[in-house]
Amino acid sequence: MSAVAAKPKIQMSNASVPVVHEVEILDEAGRTKRTFVPGERPLTIYLDKREVVTLMTLGSAPEALVLGYLRNQRLVESPDDIESIQVDWETDSAAVKTRRSTVDIDALTSKRVVTTGCGQGTMFGGLMEEMAEIRLPEGPLLSQEAIVSLIDAIRVHDTIYKKSGSVHACAVFERDGQHGVRLLHLIEDVGRHNAVDSISGLMWLENRSGSDLIFFTTGRLTSEMVIKGAQMGIPFLLTRSGVTLMGLELARKTNLTILSRCSGKHFEIYNAPKRVVFTQNSS
Repeated sequence: MSAVAAKPKIQMSNASVPVVHEVEILDEAGRTKRTFVPGERPLTIYLDKREVVTLMTLGSAPEALVLGYLRNQRLVESPDDIESIQVDWETDSAAVKTRRSTVDIDALTSKRVVTTGCGQGTMFGGLMEEMAEIRLPEGPLLSQEAIVSLIDAIRVHDTIYKKSGSVHACAVFERDGQHGVRLLHLIEDVGRHNAVDSISGLMWLENRSGSDLIFFTTGRLTSEMVIKGAQMGIPFLLTRSGVTLMGLELARKTNLTILSRCSGKHFEIYNAPKRVVFTQNSS
């Protein structure tokens, strides 16, 4: 067994905030009720005192979100390059200080593409060009039973969505035996882009490879979601929703297995079905 690489040492705040808030409403009969709505806060990221972007977020894992955003936008090459991440909700800001900067931030941020979907995503620099260099290896395999087990684990998990709605969830699982899975992280946010960035940040902090993991999202698998999955090296992307044409085309180019419309025991494989092992008779 290979040795586990050391986790990066980053000085970080722990600035998570309450993610749901109780409000008073009237129903269709004019009756007063109490219910919950998710929070939404602006968070402006400053990289070495340079403003990069403002994200709208729940604020449940802001440091992981910042780290994952910088990773997925290639604004930082390694977590070891980062000295500190300090989130301050009084100023709605996240100050990132690097030990060394090996990327041309001005050049990357000068080319900006606003992508589709809620909590509009943004891609900087030549991320689309970089995708031409990513080709996931063949394997590993995932059994039909494991897929159904994962879907059920999401269904029974206690989530913000069940309490207030209006959020997306992203989760990453590892295998547990031949036909089981184990939840590693589940993040909910007002936009699926934030949720996947937070997952990516947590994986970076843990120095965790994605080569044998399974990723699930409640949102659409757009081009940006597929790009981020491929960047993390995760071979399986599952969604409760659908997939866009560009997302599918990128999955084909990177050899990424896409499973859509995952609900109950139902799923549809859109790409690289050879990784899925059917273990149950269809009925």
